[in-house]
Amino acid sequence: MRDFDEGRRGGSGYGPEVLGISDSAFVLLRDLIAQRIGVHFGDDKRDLLADKLSDLLAARGMTSYLDYYFLLRYDAGADRHWAELTDRLSVPETFFWRQPEQFLALADVVAPRHFERRGSAPLRIWSAACCTGEEPLSIAIALAEAGLLHRRPVEIVASDASRAMVDRARAGLYGERSFRNLPVALRDRYFRREGAAWRVDPHLHGRIRWTTANLVAPEEVRPLARADVIFCRNVLIYFSDETITRVARQFAEGLADDGHLFLGASESLTRLETDFELADVAGAFAYVKGRVQRN
Repeated sequence: MRDFDEGRRGGSGYGPEVLGISDSAFVLLRDLIAQRIGVHFGDDKRDLLADKLSDLLAARGMTSYLDYYFLLRYDAGADRHWAELTDRLSVPETFFWRQPEQFLALADVVAPRHFERRGSAPLRIWSAACCTGEEPLSIAIALAEAGLLHRRPVEIVASDASRAMVDRARAGLYGERSFRNLPVALRDRYFRREGAAWRVDPHLHGRIRWTTANLVAPEEVRPLARADVIFCRNVLIYFSDETITRVARQFAEGLADDGHLFLGASESLTRLETDFELADVAGAFAYVKGRVQRN
């Protein structure tokens, strides 16, 4: 392992685009990022991390990843730098009606069962990594189609660690790629054409409360996790097992008894020790709280 020196990869001129990241700087940044926002970069993702950070260094005239580490770690304005970094690391790959069987399971089974058991108690749903808003809007569409959204007490909160993503979700304007899995009839019912894009129906959009939340910050997760259903899809794949376990514990602490947690298709809690059990809900996989018996 080299010390904290960082040499250029080659080329001419100055700037992070021609800098290599030292072993020490990579480890420091990787661990700090995982601790602060949960995203884990394995040893094989070293160049990827350097590439993602390079424009942030360039914007500050920096030529050292170690200097950027100290900026994040000790600068008085670190919160602003972290917000920019979170935006940079966000992956805005999402679309409406992704894994539709989960939305249908919510609308056809989970929600009716909730109101049957708890009467007029609100159904509280948290979309915990909402990106640009396609997921929580799909939830709202499914509940509207089932006749529940406007006739029953439903509360939907959508959050993301990236303020830029939440701002886009609040805008409610979407391009064609977001609709590649949504049936045309639903698109035409809940969106209207606006130039080259589509704007979501304000009554649907207005049923969702949009906010920012860092999933590895307990003080931000705790109030949102007091829910009956949590959707946290396609974000845990970027976390280490240790972080996933910690996040799952926070979810379990907040979720109602027999509450449901929906994850992405490539995500699983089965290899970890959590308070959730995998269940089949109308053909959709969900994790249900409170079914695990500990010795």
